[in-house]
Amino acid sequence: EVQLVESGGGLVQAGGSLRLSCAASGFTFDDYCIGWFRQAPGKEREGVSCFNSVDGVTYYADSVKGRFTISSDNAKNTVYLQMSSLTPEDTAVYYCAADYGPCVRSKLYNDMDYWGKGTLVTVSS
Repeated sequence: EVQLVESGGGLVQAGGSLRLSCAASGFTFDDYCIGWFRQAPGKEREGVSCFNSVDGVTYYADSVKGRFTISSDNAKNTVYLQMSSLTPEDTAVYYCAADYGPCVRSKLYNDMDYWGKGTLVTVSS
């Protein structure tokens, strides 16, 4: 059974940092493009970042470029999203997702094969 379990969300002040984790199981980690998405209240889901742990190809949304960093610990099948210089506009439920095959930028805008249940990030002003 494929599982993606996010953790690390919480309340942080503007300008602060937070690291999200996504523990993956039930599939071959290296064969998938792993991504982070977010959905703010009343807004559509937004692709934040995606990457493949084998070739290191990485994409970021313009809204987070330079502030967020995606990485992985392949031995733990875990993907991280390090978020810094957070603003209230980053407040959202953050979801981890996986899609079979290589990463391409368009995966930030399309559906993925598997999704976690999300973790809430709230940035106070």
